[in-house]
Amino acid sequence: MDVTTCLKSLLLATHQYRDNRTAHNTFQLHKQVEELSSLRCGRLLSSGQVLPSECVSGLVELAGDPNTSPALTGTIVSLLAQLACDDESREVLQSSYNLTSTLASIIHCHGNTPGEPLVLQCLQVLQRLTYSSRIFHCANYIHELIEFLVANIQSDNDDITMPCLGLMANLCRYNLSVQTHIKALSNVKAFYRTLINFLAHNSLTVVVFALSILASLTLNEDVGEKLFHAKNIHQTFQLIFNIIVNGDGTLTRKYSVDLLVDLLRNPKIADYLTRYEHFSVCVSQVLGLLHVKDPDSATKVLELLLALCGVSGLRPLLCDIVFRPASARLRTAIRRKGAGLDACQNLEPGLALIQWLNSPGEGEESCCLQALELLTELLEESLSSEVVSVSVLGFVELLVPVVLGLLQGPDPAAPESQLRTHSNLSALTLQLLCSEDSVLGVVSRQLTSQICLSEVELLLSCCHNNDPLTCPPTGHNTSLSEVCGEAVLKTLELMSKLRQHVKDMETSFYRVLQDQRMVTPLSLALTSSQREHVQNGLRLLLEATLLPDFPSLVLGESIAANNAYRQREAELSVKRFSVQKEVPAPMRESLSGPPPPSPSHSIHSLIDKLHNGMELQDQIKDVRVSEIMDVYEQKISALASKEGRLQDLLEAKALALSQADRLIAQYRCQRAQAEAEARKLASLLKDAERRREELQVEVGHQVLEAERAKGDIAELLQHNARLQADSQEHQSLKGSYNQLLNRFNESERLLKELQVAHISLIKQIETLRKSQDTLRLQHDKAVGELEERHEQIRSLQSEIQLRERDITGLRGELQDQKEQGRVKERQRGELEETVDILKKELNKTELARKDASIRASSLELQKAQVEAKLQKKEDELNKHSAMIAMIHSLSSGKGKSDVNLSL
Repeated sequence: MDVTTCLKSLLLATHQYRDNRTAHNTFQLHKQVEELSSLRCGRLLSSGQVLPSECVSGLVELAGDPNTSPALTGTIVSLLAQLACDDESREVLQSSYNLTSTLASIIHCHGNTPGEPLVLQCLQVLQRLTYSSRIFHCANYIHELIEFLVANIQSDNDDITMPCLGLMANLCRYNLSVQTHIKALSNVKAFYRTLINFLAHNSLTVVVFALSILASLTLNEDVGEKLFHAKNIHQTFQLIFNIIVNGDGTLTRKYSVDLLVDLLRNPKIADYLTRYEHFSVCVSQVLGLLHVKDPDSATKVLELLLALCGVSGLRPLLCDIVFRPASARLRTAIRRKGAGLDACQNLEPGLALIQWLNSPGEGEESCCLQALELLTELLEESLSSEVVSVSVLGFVELLVPVVLGLLQGPDPAAPESQLRTHSNLSALTLQLLCSEDSVLGVVSRQLTSQICLSEVELLLSCCHNNDPLTCPPTGHNTSLSEVCGEAVLKTLELMSKLRQHVKDMETSFYRVLQDQRMVTPLSLALTSSQREHVQNGLRLLLEATLLPDFPSLVLGESIAANNAYRQREAELSVKRFSVQKEVPAPMRESLSGPPPPSPSHSIHSLIDKLHNGMELQDQIKDVRVSEIMDVYEQKISALASKEGRLQDLLEAKALALSQADRLIAQYRCQRAQAEAEARKLASLLKDAERRREELQVEVGHQVLEAERAKGDIAELLQHNARLQADSQEHQSLKGSYNQLLNRFNESERLLKELQVAHISLIKQIETLRKSQDTLRLQHDKAVGELEERHEQIRSLQSEIQLRERDITGLRGELQDQKEQGRVKERQRGELEETVDILKKELNKTELARKDASIRASSLELQKAQVEAKLQKKEDELNKHSAMIAMIHSLSSGKGKSDVNLSL
């Protein structure tokens, strides 16, 4: 099923469920929502179609209805979270469908059960929606949402604490009204204590969330002064850099970068960072993240680097880190403890920046733009110095071919987003190429006039084909023609600087200036609110006015029409804003008046008037017909003379018709651009109004701070008096201190001499202890050998006893046989052979017994020798033990005397 069919089915199911909330309709709606979730419907809301808008509007309405079942609400919220896949879709959901208030109402309805999955789901979607976007404090259920977040942050439920902290960090960032509301709460001090306790949490994400909230709420207050004091700020810097490098994921890294960027807005903290001793090491580790092909992480890293470039004291340090030669960085990495393969891989952050410039893929355009902007600022800083290092020039040689490859644009019929991205890339690329003379020298050797002509042709065709009257609004602050016009002027500026150094560049430059399509970029530049664009346009206009075919008249008419239209639209926008401000929203419908009459009613009224006029003419009979005819003849003659003059005017205007035709297209484009500018001015006016309210609140804070300052001055005067008394006491104590210092020096000299003697004694004890250990080992070995010999003797003795028992047994048998031989002489002949055999065995056993006795005597002799040796070893060991005891007694006696001397 395609997306359109699924959307139609979903819209039908939504209407059926709204009309009749039966179980069947609920099941059908649940099924249609799940089917749409299974399809790939990215950028569905940014397409501007009616069908998706109606579906999303119905789903948001059902999700905010308390009577909708929690299961269906959870499914709808899942689909809405899937639709919020990019920044533009999140902006549409927040501004057009008021999804923030809807989710806040769901949380308010289920606030009694904060651990419910639906509440956690809504918190996660809200965290995604409110990231890097500002929420109006007066929106529905925002107060209740803030109270819910404060209460649950202070609870013990870890599952809900983290999403509540992330959402609170989003709401507090750059939102003075929300910050004021939180500070006005009764339990704000307990809330601060809870956040400070979270700084010791095991999760790095929780620590970052808590620090972000504290920075938004207390940075300019007493709590913030204590928290971000000069004594603590270096530890805070180290913590933030560690989280950025070794964070739990992309989400933690995003919030860590945002926290550091917010802290850099404070001049005092930015000054602390310039004096941070580990800044170079930390930035090198952060630059190492650019080697990982993760667009989200690279975007935040480049955002941090651009913020660091905004601090004047840090910009030279960044240039030194990025453009430092590889050999020097390698030596630094080798000297650093624990530097291994990872440290060697991240030695070239400049090459990582070039890799992000080389053919950016889908989703990497923002990284490429940020890398270009960063390199532009760093090269301007490095090349503007008096002495340019060789490493910077070598980096420029590597950079220029890659940057020139970005000028190869897409087809003019490509989508507007692709053309806009290419125009932005071209503008930043050309700004980089035009930055310094050393860069221009490298560019002149690699750039050709054909590349510039093809780029200008593409950009001019985009300016000419982009008619805002026929194209729907895109939602961007600037139109495509303005972006392309800026890139065209930068291209011409580069051509102007290189026209004497590149072949055919001067001819191409003058040919482009005489093109009729150059009117649009020049008029936009000359009527721009940015000083740089106006100056660039004036420089090109001075070159172009000397050319014969330059359309100066058309340019003047375009500038005049553009200025007049912008002025009129600005006045109308101011009037509309003043009317909207004076009249409340509920009363506008009642004051708008009745609707205009229908066309049929107007025709009937005209017929009645004509009929009444004819009746009146019949009643009037006094008027003379001749007088009426004279009057009409005079009117006819006057009309004839007017017709002649009009004919003359028509003939005069016919000559200017061709010029007017040429101005029509330009006027339409200028009108659309003026409308876009008017919308931009209206948004700026709203921002100014919000800024005025914020400034009023800040003025109140300044008054309170002034009152606090008066009290502080009184306290400082009292403190000054106390300090004067302390200074007098200090002078009196200084003399006693000098005396004590002399005594201390003398004692320290004696202590050093005693320490030298003590160290020599300790060395002697160590040598004696080692010899004692060796002797103990030899003794243990001899004892073991002696025990083994004893075991052998015991085994031999047991064998001898067994043999003796056998011999005694045999002797008894022999006697029995002799007695039997006397009785049985008859059997002697038969038993003689047996007797001979037994005699032989007896002889053998006798020989074995003799051998065993000989071996036993030899073992006894060995035993006596081993015992003699053992006795000698024991005597030597006793002597050594006596010596060691004597040394210990001497050392203990000297140690006590040393202690007494030191005391």
